[in-house]
Order: sequence, then C-alpha cells, then structure tokens
Amino acid sequence: MTVHETDYLIVGAGAVGLAFADTLLDEDPDCHITFVDKHAKPGGHWNDAYSFVALHQPSATYGVNSMEMCPDRVDEHGHNAGMYPLAKHAEILAYYSKLMTERLIPSGRVSYLPLTEYKGGTGPSHAARSILSGEDHTFTVRRKLVDATWFQTSVPSTHTPAFDIADDARFAAPGKLPELWMQADNLPDHYVVIGGGKTAMDTAVWLLEAGVAPEKIDWVRPRDSWMFNRKLLQPAIHHIEGLIQFQTDLVECAASSETGDEMFAKLDERGTMLRIDPDVKPKMFHFAVISEAEVAMLRTIKNVHRGKRVTALEPGAMHFGDETVSLHANTLFIDCTARAVPFDANDNVRPIFEGDRITLQLAQAPFVPYSAALAAFLEANFDNDMERNNLVPPAPLTDSTDTYPYAIMANLMSTAILSGNEKTNAFNARSRLHPTGPAIAKMMADQDPRLAALAKVGPAIAAHMPGVIKLGMAAKAIHEGAS
Repeated sequence: MTVHETDYLIVGAGAVGLAFADTLLDEDPDCHITFVDKHAKPGGHWNDAYSFVALHQPSATYGVNSMEMCPDRVDEHGHNAGMYPLAKHAEILAYYSKLMTERLIPSGRVSYLPLTEYKGGTGPSHAARSILSGEDHTFTVRRKLVDATWFQTSVPSTHTPAFDIADDARFAAPGKLPELWMQADNLPDHYVVIGGGKTAMDTAVWLLEAGVAPEKIDWVRPRDSWMFNRKLLQPAIHHIEGLIQFQTDLVECAASSETGDEMFAKLDERGTMLRIDPDVKPKMFHFAVISEAEVAMLRTIKNVHRGKRVTALEPGAMHFGDETVSLHANTLFIDCTARAVPFDANDNVRPIFEGDRITLQLAQAPFVPYSAALAAFLEANFDNDMERNNLVPPAPLTDSTDTYPYAIMANLMSTAILSGNEKTNAFNARSRLHPTGPAIAKMMADQDPRLAALAKVGPAIAAHMPGVIKLGMAAKAIHEGAS
C-alpha cells in the first residue's frame, strides 16, 4: 500500500479536471494537487473517442487557460473552410499530454496516477487502486476532494447498445471505420448509421468524404436535432459581429415566442439554428455545432428511418420491433447511439462547493472547461462556500426544444452575476476559455471601433429579459418535470 498526502485529490484527468487544476495552480501557488484517473493517458473520454472526431466549436476557447490548443488561423479546405480550426482527436490528446508533462508535473505541485480507480472515502481519508497491479493507495486530503466525473461522458467504444446483434452481423463502432482499408477484399456493400446525434453526423460525413455514395447509406434517426450554426460562433477577437448577432438572435427570438418550438423556428429563419431536413421539425437539441457545408452533405443521404429505434440487427435485416427493413446481406451497421452526456443527470445536480468536496458542473451551458476553470478561481479567491455557490449555481443541461429556453435564461442570469462581481469579472476578462472576455478587454484597450456595436447588446438583452424570463420559467417547469 502506498500512502499519499495532498491538498486536492482530483478524480478524473479529463477536460474538466485538467482545466480546474491548470487554473488552481496559478491562483493558489501553495497548493498540491493529485490526480487519479482510469485512463493510461490524460484527456479522459478523448482517449476512447473515434479517431476522426473533432471539436464542434473553434478550439480558441477549449482546453485550459494557460495554453492555446490550435494555431490562430483560418481553415482553407474541407467543410470548415473559411472558419477557425477545430482541434482533431490526435491534436487534443497531444495537447493534454503536453499539458501534463510540460506544465503540471514539472511544477512540482502535481502528482498523477494513471490507470488508477478511485474507490471512495470520506473526510480526509480516501482510497484508490491501481488497475493493472492491484496496488492500493490511500490519500490524506488536506483540503478537498474534487469530483471531475459528474458528466459521465459516454462514447461509442465504451457503450453497450440497447438492441440485439446477431453474431454474424457486421457491426462496428465509428472508431473502426478508418480500419476498413485492411479489409479491401471484403468491403461492405452498404452502411447503416444508427443514431441521431453529433456522432452519427460525424460518421455520415466521414463516410461521404471517404467516397461512399449517399445511396449506399441508410440512416436511423429516432429524433432529428437542431444545431448551432458554426459561422456565428467564431473566435470573438476575429468575429465579434457573429457573436453579437448570435446573442441578439437568442434573446429576441426567446422574448417574442410562446414556446421553445416557436423560438427555434424563428432562429431557423435567421440562420442561427440549422437542421438537416427542412421539412422535419426537430425536438432534440444537445448544443451541437455544425457548419452549413456539413448540413448540405448530410442532406444527400435520402434513406432515412425517422422516429424509430432499432431492436435487432442481423445480416440483411434491421428490425424496429415488429417492422423489418431488408438490406444488402453485406451491410455494416455502425453504432452511434452513445449519449455523450447523460442529460438525465439533472437528477444528480448538487451544489458545486460542499465543505470538503467540489463537484465540478456547468456554470454556463455548454462551456465545460470554462466552468471548471471558474470553479478553481472561486475556490482560491473566495472565503466560503456560500459566496462561491451564490456565484455559480449549476447551470441546467437541457436536451430539447421545450427546455432550452431555460438554459438561455440561466446563462444570461449567470453572466449578470459574474459581471457584477469585481473578482469574477476580472477573471473572465483574462480567461482564454471565456467566449468573449479577453476579446472585449483587448478591444477596449485598443479602442476598437467594433465596441459601438457591442455596446448595444447589453441594452437589447435588458429590454428583452422579461420575455426571456417568461419563456425560460415555462421551460424550467418542463425540464424539472422531466428530470
């Protein structure tokens, strides 16, 4: 048994835990941090993700505060052409490895135990076990346990499908698709993408860009989804105009709508929200971000099975309960049904700060790394949990058109709270993870002429806030009733 002492024991070395630790190192120069994590390398669920995955939003505000993720340049090719880069799978893992080996561990104040499973504990005493050796570890935690696993992110490679699969059916997770080159003499004659979320969209785009004809793809979409238009969500320092339009569109459409569906329809008319099929009204919204070029590609797939859930797969057939769809005998079924974040986790929402425990959650949806870094700042710069929790009530992670107005309302209220506090306002102005803070600070320092347009946003939000609150409270009731 190995005995450890540390100030903060962080369970999980993924995007959440690493963003927290990175900021805490700078804000509290006397603290010691220890990570325990099941994976062999830092990066959390990114270790298990399919190799062609990329961030949905530009990399400018992802990762940790101390280190940029991607070069500050515009992509010239592909479906992201004309926009700022989206870090790819290999880049994300390399980024987190560099963070751990070149910043965190060399600081002399961070210990890292990979391939180690946290076993529990109370008060200052906690336990973990090495997965490969079975060695037991005990920890005396001088300050707090930090739970960075609340999101319980699920990816296809670690997901168990909820349908039957015949032994002789060709079946794969998306991560296996790049290995098809090794089966050149037995390539699938047809493909079925199962799932309606961003993983399914990524997979369909990958197949199309790899040269698979659209007519050779079937797509099972139990629910269609709305997505943010990526062109409006570019780095603020370069395209503050797009972010101004985005925020203005949200408050105007929310304030003038009686339902979430009406709000989304108005956002669709403005090009703020996108959907794959213009004739289908989506009910799902999981904060996905997509480009217009990707949507155009996805629309070329015409063999779409909507409103159905697969119950069984076998060579040449796909079953939806009593309904059977016949397919080519050599069809590859691709499982994209893992939910990246379990949205029913709303049942487990708790205060972020609770005595000797910090449960990292969202301060603003869907800004995961920023929320974790902000929590670290609050931990180091405020005296008690009441102050901290008053500044960051957990934000709702909604999943439908009916409930998203609640998230809009909560984000606007959070922005008002944080900007009204001198300390957190200053933190946002220098946090690279904040979507607008550093850009606005630089614009003010440079007397940028774009400040004139930016100055109109606050009054516009204030004018529309009563309507936003009315719709948001109705959405909150639906959200809480569904939890």
